[in-house]
Amino acid sequence: MSGYSLFRTALLAKCFPTHLKTGLCSNNVVHRIPVCGYAKKVAAKGKGKGMVKEDTKGPEVCKDTERLTTHAVGVNIFKQGEDPKLKSPEEYPEWLYQIKLGPVTNLHDREPDSWEYWKRLRKESILRHNRLHKGKKL
Repeated sequence: MSGYSLFRTALLAKCFPTHLKTGLCSNNVVHRIPVCGYAKKVAAKGKGKGMVKEDTKGPEVCKDTERLTTHAVGVNIFKQGEDPKLKSPEEYPEWLYQIKLGPVTNLHDREPDSWEYWKRLRKESILRHNRLHKGKKL
């Protein structure tokens, strides 16, 4: 019902156009009600039933086996320049080979007094909470 009364007061009000796309209306009940004057929709060129969409193409995939074994392909983030060459294994630091690349260890396999245990426990509890409340409304 409130929407109906606002609509009626807007119809009975005197509107003063401004240079903007909105005008100000005044009435003895409501002094100012912003009334929106929407702009016309511009017809988009080239869009229609007969137009064919152009597919966007990603970067080219390198299939040269020699280049793949001697260069770090795809590492260069700049528009200009080349990919860096791979060095011998002795030139890289020792910590690079100690990084764990396998699957994440289970929570039960970790020690309960470690920092990693409590971090993983918190993450799993947040994921469980999000899964339980996924379909519920506020």
